[in-house]
Amino acid sequence: MAFNGTWQVYSEENLEDFLKAVGAPEMVVKMRKNVKPVIVIEQKGKEFTYTIKTPACTKAHSFSIGQETEMMTLDGRKFKCVVREENGKMIAESAKFSSVREIQGGDMVETITAGSVIFISKSRRI
Repeated sequence: MAFNGTWQVYSEENLEDFLKAVGAPEMVVKMRKNVKPVIVIEQKGKEFTYTIKTPACTKAHSFSIGQETEMMTLDGRKFKCVVREENGKMIAESAKFSSVREIQGGDMVETITAGSVIFISKSRRI
């Protein structure tokens, strides 16, 4: 997969509705509306480290493709998910949302669905 690298988010569609749908506190919703995170993805075989950096905090998650893992939201809430690879896409599924991350041209596009809410984040490699 071609996700290795450092990515700068440049576009987010429906972020506020998504954060509310997954139960993010109002403080987090307000803070995140004005922040475009930097995402660092490191891959070694089926092992990944995913780090999201904002001015307020940095969170790193490690996971293995196909194995359940516990992750943490930016505001500290824990959740479990399984990440799998399918046709060059990284797909994560949890109780509250599903995420499909893929490379489109030179961009990394993540589409997250939480109930009827669809959030789309686009990033460029930096």
